[in-house]
Amino acid sequence: MLKNNLKYTFFLLLLVIVGCAKRGSITGGLKDTIAPVLKASFPENFSKNFKGNEIKLVFDENIKLKNLNKQLIISPPMKYEPSILPTTPSKTITIKIKDTLQPNTTYSFNFGQSIADNNEGNPFNQFKYVFSTGDYIDSLSLGGTVKSAYDKEVESFVSVMLYDVNDTFKDSIVYNENPRYVTNTLDSLKTFRFENLKAGKYLLVAMKDYNSNNKYNPKTDKIGFSKDFITIPNDTIYELELFKETLPFKAFKPSQASGNKLLLGYDGVVNSANDRPKIILKNNTDVLSTITTKFPKKDSLQIWYKPIKTDSLNLAVAKDKYETNFTFKIKDQKKDTLNITPVQSGTLNFRDKFTLESSTPLIRIENSKINLVNNVKAAVPFTTEYDEFNQKLYFDFKKEPLENYTFEILPGALTDFFEKSNDTLTYKLNTRNTSDYGNLSVALENVKQFPVIVELTNIKGDVLATEYTEKNTTIDFNLIEPALYTLRAIYDTNKNKEWDSGNYLEKRQAEEVIYFSKEIDVRANWDVNQIFDLSLPYIPEPKKKTDTKTEKKN
Repeated sequence: MLKNNLKYTFFLLLLVIVGCAKRGSITGGLKDTIAPVLKASFPENFSKNFKGNEIKLVFDENIKLKNLNKQLIISPPMKYEPSILPTTPSKTITIKIKDTLQPNTTYSFNFGQSIADNNEGNPFNQFKYVFSTGDYIDSLSLGGTVKSAYDKEVESFVSVMLYDVNDTFKDSIVYNENPRYVTNTLDSLKTFRFENLKAGKYLLVAMKDYNSNNKYNPKTDKIGFSKDFITIPNDTIYELELFKETLPFKAFKPSQASGNKLLLGYDGVVNSANDRPKIILKNNTDVLSTITTKFPKKDSLQIWYKPIKTDSLNLAVAKDKYETNFTFKIKDQKKDTLNITPVQSGTLNFRDKFTLESSTPLIRIENSKINLVNNVKAAVPFTTEYDEFNQKLYFDFKKEPLENYTFEILPGALTDFFEKSNDTLTYKLNTRNTSDYGNLSVALENVKQFPVIVELTNIKGDVLATEYTEKNTTIDFNLIEPALYTLRAIYDTNKNKEWDSGNYLEKRQAEEVIYFSKEIDVRANWDVNQIFDLSLPYIPEPKKKTDTKTEKKN
């Protein structure tokens, strides 16, 4: 009996042991979400009368440095960058200063988000090490925001700089010298803040510094500035608008693109035929006949000339006060030939003009050799307009809903600069019903000056339609395709019907651009009435439950 009880007891113990030994998962505890902690620094943070050239920062765990070249901001900037070691995970960072420090100056090393723990990458956000070479730490501050003068969003990593305004100050300081203080918006902020500043008078500048050298290069960089000097202490919140300066016109040596075309690159802006430079092409003393057109999507001009047998040509270029001459070799190359390409195919929207692009510039368009008929073969009146500068031929005619159109361009209707003409060309187009489109009526409020350019853009910022108003506050964009749109208004100060950038040396800000605060949903067969308050460019209006859209009555 006792033996049997012992058997049962042993069996129960065995079952308990097996159950306790059941396989499970080792979780390793909770995920580390705590940033590194600075345990000590040598010299101590916020030290005064700093005399050395080495700083040690000791943390409570192994840390790693990420994107130090972008995240670290040293203010005032140093001529020779300090070395910061090690580049491998460690509990200690050593900063070796290679520059001669200025006397009685407060220096700050803002590491941004570059210091993170080695295991989970938790950043030690905006850690600053500060010291002074004098008897006190400067404690004044200044803040503000950065925006783009034209685009809806400003780029990341914008430098903001303060320059001393003293007896030796010149406006050219931004091109040649380091600022007294510098900070940066880094990769997620559109605001800036200076700390540990000294009282004084300063020039305040924002710069998208692509060369990362704290010097302004108008050819590559963008700049924004406070028109008036600022004084510190100051509790004003400043807003700086970044713009890319329009460079003075400058031509580069032309290259031969084909047997009858040169490419002329340039700095500056050439927007239209009226704006293009004066071109004189010579073979020795003989002036050659030329046509100058725009090379699409590049800052280059196409200079067309009749084929000629010669070794070299001379090109004189003049625009405003700029003049230059080039002499260059000519080789026998394949020549461009006339080719006509339609911009639209299939459906033609009501707001669009049917457009043909010519590979070579046209000199004659004979409408008598062009036929336009509708679905029942009835002739449809049309007019043509040729944009020589962009090599585009526009056809304008009254479009009817749900109609089919056929263009027949007979031989000889189009003749180019080289006396070559087209063969027979046929293009078939159709229109949709007006109910497939929407209408947008924009009511401008609080317009402070005219004229105003109002642009309808897609969500990428591409301009889809433009209206120019010198007095009207109601702008209509009729028969537009159903889509999400945004609005942009430009105060056209110089009345040239386009946005103009600013100029630092002239102390001229870019023309003011105002964005509507939200996207506008235009649907098929809807009329949208939208108020655009130009006094509230950056304050989003709350979305109302009752929409301003009213269904179109058929």
